[in-house]
Amino acid sequence: MTDTDRTQSTARRLDTEDAQLALARVQEQLRRHAVVENISSHDSESDASDKVQVNLLQKQHEDALRTLVNDLHPADIAFILESLPKEERQLIWNLVRSEFDADVLLEVADWVRQSLIDSMDRADLVAATENMDADEIADLVANLPPDVIAEVQKGLTLKERAQLIEAMGYPEDSVGGIMDFEMVRVRDDVRLEVVLRYLRRLTELPDHTDQIFVVDRVDRLLGVLPLTALLVNDPDESVHNVMSTAYLTLNPHDDDAEAASAFERYDLVSAPVVDDRGRLVGRVTIDDVVDVIREDNDEQALSRAGMQEEDIFAPFARALRNRSPWLLLNLCTAGIAAYVASRFEDTVSHIVVLAFLMSIVAGIGGNSGNQTMTIIIRALAVGRVTSANAWLLIKREITVTFMVALLGSFVAGLFAWGISDSVPIALVMMAALIGNMLVGALVGVLVPMIRSRFGKDPAIGSSVLLTFATDSLGFFIFLGLATLFLI
Repeated sequence: MTDTDRTQSTARRLDTEDAQLALARVQEQLRRHAVVENISSHDSESDASDKVQVNLLQKQHEDALRTLVNDLHPADIAFILESLPKEERQLIWNLVRSEFDADVLLEVADWVRQSLIDSMDRADLVAATENMDADEIADLVANLPPDVIAEVQKGLTLKERAQLIEAMGYPEDSVGGIMDFEMVRVRDDVRLEVVLRYLRRLTELPDHTDQIFVVDRVDRLLGVLPLTALLVNDPDESVHNVMSTAYLTLNPHDDDAEAASAFERYDLVSAPVVDDRGRLVGRVTIDDVVDVIREDNDEQALSRAGMQEEDIFAPFARALRNRSPWLLLNLCTAGIAAYVASRFEDTVSHIVVLAFLMSIVAGIGGNSGNQTMTIIIRALAVGRVTSANAWLLIKREITVTFMVALLGSFVAGLFAWGISDSVPIALVMMAALIGNMLVGALVGVLVPMIRSRFGKDPAIGSSVLLTFATDSLGFFIFLGLATLFLI
């Protein structure tokens, strides 16, 4: 079955059943399979006919699972594998048809891919990878055994082998790491009719082909020929007269996140990749960019909590190593905040209501700082923060936070007055809330900017540092003001 046939056969299924529903059906079938397995393992004294019946039932459940899984799109199979515990994941993987192995391995997350590859024998791995494009093989190189890579390389042409070596030479988060080599290129001195005849001789166009690249004799990019221009112009017209010279190019060493921003900004479907000499070496397509955006968003969400991507069913020891460092740091920062509060024990013992109000000051300061931090991290991610506008951005966030704090402090002051029946306590509450929200804004702006300035991920651990600042300084400001003006 060709890729085109497979796409057509799965398109109807995708219209009627999403991945979550497919996962639920697989899990239900696995539950039934487990019940039969349990009966088989505990029913050793049954007669031969009962054992045959149980074995037949086991085979029926496996066949039902095999049919259910192999009727899905490879992306949905990958989703299901990522959502199952290791034992059930391995069972489903063994039922996937061999012709889907390559597609599933490319779709599945890195933290699952390695376990799937480890369970495959050498012959199956070679069979799965030998029909991949060079850029797809490069995506799997880090997970494949060296002897499998060597065997696959033997089956490549000289051109494909050179492409594989080139793709492996680029960093994972670069344009070169996501570009593919399958594209249509033509010369500028031919007529459109010649181009049309050339396209008709192809078995199929590369995915997401919205434009043809026009090159000279040494593959230097001269322009692009949109398919719309090819279809609506006179076939006798020259490519040179119809091609567009206003186009975006990427360099293999560009950051893939910057390429994703360019695709979003200019609504691109594909973009040529040229080297430093202007030679066309590949292209980036919208499906590659969507993967980059999704992965960056996932990494950013995890980084803010000080975590790395992991298998949701990973062994406890691995999960502990992933989660404990920043949690221990958070415990230390919480201890410092508690220590700060303990220094004002006399103040709290005299005015007990302060113990209830100080958590509001810390919480609102943290929430306000988190809003600011989210805006700054997003702006840094898309390249909108520069040395020219950094100070302006800081002043703006401080001003906005101050205006919000004035409104919020009035509400908090009314609440403090309502439960304490004391105007001085309400005023201290208002002043402390404004002060801590400004602290949160400063930390929310400066921490991501400073980390980015030194080449670090601005999202990693930022929320932990923000919580430390707004808790410790929030308690200090609130209880310090209370000590000065209320005692």
